[in-house]
Amino acid sequence: MEPNIVTGSFQLMKSLNRSVILNTIRKKGAISRADIAKTTKLTPPTVSNLVKELLETEMIIETSLGVSSGGRKPTLLTLNSELFHVIGLDIGSHHLKILLTDINGKIRKKQIHPIPDSITNEGLLDLMITSIYTIQKNEQIDRDKIIGIGIGMHGIVDVDQGVSIFAPNLKLKNIRVKDVLEKEFQMMVQVENDARAVSLGELWFGNGHGNDSIVCINVGRGIGAGIIIHGQVFRGEHYISGEIGHMAIDLNGPKCTCGNYGCLQTFASGPAIVERLNKELKLGESSILKNKENEIDGEVIYQAALAGDLLSQNVLNKAGRYLGVGVTNLIHIVNPKRIVISGGVSNAKEFILESVKETIEQRALTDSAKQTEVIISKFGEDATVMGAIALILSQLFATPGNN
Repeated sequence: MEPNIVTGSFQLMKSLNRSVILNTIRKKGAISRADIAKTTKLTPPTVSNLVKELLETEMIIETSLGVSSGGRKPTLLTLNSELFHVIGLDIGSHHLKILLTDINGKIRKKQIHPIPDSITNEGLLDLMITSIYTIQKNEQIDRDKIIGIGIGMHGIVDVDQGVSIFAPNLKLKNIRVKDVLEKEFQMMVQVENDARAVSLGELWFGNGHGNDSIVCINVGRGIGAGIIIHGQVFRGEHYISGEIGHMAIDLNGPKCTCGNYGCLQTFASGPAIVERLNKELKLGESSILKNKENEIDGEVIYQAALAGDLLSQNVLNKAGRYLGVGVTNLIHIVNPKRIVISGGVSNAKEFILESVKETIEQRALTDSAKQTEVIISKFGEDATVMGAIALILSQLFATPGNN
């Protein structure tokens, strides 16, 4: 991390022992200095000195007195969560979503900005910069109290360099996000693939919390997976781990945007669901959506399914079966404890989830694999942007084995 970029409070907090203390306070809540020493195995004088420094940064504060064990009541320490903030961005296909949260991940403000058609690299970066200034100004947040900026991007991301190598839905390549934003805002910027960001967000705040072996599958315009192994995000040698949308499940299937045929996302993504329903309508299938082809999108199909439209229900169920094939393949490769499904398609959970589970039950190799837990994300369409927030918090609270 460059010292001229990461300055002020964050730089002071980022020593090994300070991170250990901060993480202990985060996990335990209100805690005394003596209990911090017991938990961390640091000496009481070391804890006292580091706590004094952290109090000076205002990252932690003293709160009400604890319960006495015979002597003077101890003063408890908590995170000063409302004073410090994190900004997260989700760069989607058509919209940029931005969140401002406190350091516990509590949302203070959310905004959505449309992404113009045929946008350039420079145009997208300008939109990011404008959205960050806007949310900061609207909430009157002191820049020194913002810990960092996290960004979830679809497509291939070089995490080390902070470069969006390829954002296929925007038709953009080599966007130097980290360099540009760190130069503009003089604070830490972390960039990650959207599905991997989702997995980190679920691990920190959501339905992956408490598990160190999970896979999060983001199903929207494309399909991607974030893989957590032993509590760590697995990225692969060339940052393409989890690209299950391009897992071929039918060699004679439709052509995918990647150029191959029969990829999973040609059967189970949002656009694939719309395309299948339109095809069935053209073949004469009965539906309340007949003669409404120009109005149909994923949300329209879902609402029709809720209204009892059998064709819409069948199309969603079939997408769930295809998704179940991809999930079963992942179970055979990674064997996670839990699978979390997020993204726009997950909104249709009433018609998707059971089909996924039934397919796993039919296809998984062992009885235990058949029982792999599959649940819907806690955050729905906010899963990526909450993951972007977690990118920064995981750096702030990083300790050995947890970075």
